Amino acid sequence: MEPHEPDLTAVPVTSVLAALADDVRLQIVRALAEGGEAACGSFDFGVSKATRSHHLKVLREAGLTRTRAAGTSRLVRLRRDELDKLYPGLLDAVLGTRTSA
Repeated sequence: MEPHEPDLTAVPVTSVLAALADDVRLQIVRALAEGGEAACGSFDFGVSKATRSHHLKVLREAGLTRTRAAGTSRLVRLRRDELDKLYPGLLDAVLGTRTSA
């Protein structure tokens, strides 16, 4: 069964911001922004497996990430291009990164 991944245009910006308001979720987004796609189990931010799964679900349902199956693993990636197109500069502002103009 594939996880629910909403069309980003149907997600209110307040849902995106709420998902980014949690420190663990922000760390996950930062790790994905820096490292690209990663296995769901590779995130170790001092939380239990169930809590990590919850945070990944919140990010996915807020339209921030995509999850795909690879054998028995689940790989997650940031929907950076879509987010930048719909909300220009949002991720850069939240993550504290700079882009060249």
